[in-house]
Amino acid sequence: MDALLLNLRERPDLLDRAAAWFHEKWGVPLEAYRESMERCLRREFPVPQWYLAMNGEKILGGLGVIENDFHDRKDLAPNVCAVYTEEACRRRGVAGALLNHACADMAAMGVSTLYLLTDHTSFYERYGWEFFCMARGDGEERPSRMYVRRWGV
Repeated sequence: MDALLLNLRERPDLLDRAAAWFHEKWGVPLEAYRESMERCLRREFPVPQWYLAMNGEKILGGLGVIENDFHDRKDLAPNVCAVYTEEACRRRGVAGALLNHACADMAAMGVSTLYLLTDHTSFYERYGWEFFCMARGDGEERPSRMYVRRWGV
């Protein structure tokens, strides 16, 4: 993997580009990303946090950590959200490196457990995540898989 991993709070100048990039990938309103990222930059720890994989000034991938990723299990928090890697960069370790980077950063802030809602069935296990339960995304007919990653416990 040829990418620099960074926390958005280290590069506040990327806020507008990062918000637009996540909006383009997921279709969540741009303002929702901006608001969450602004909270991250105000150091509202431990969540929200936003992470990017960069090659020069190009965003290759990213993810966030928020309180709840729009699902019915509000007791399972905080959540990794919006995991995305540019198609041309997939299968090169970008997502795994981002996940590990976010977990290490959250651990440094005293968080020992993260959750993640997904329809993937085997991807996250490669990076130490374990299936936890089924949870229903807001407005979804069918439940999705909830994964957990714990450390230091």
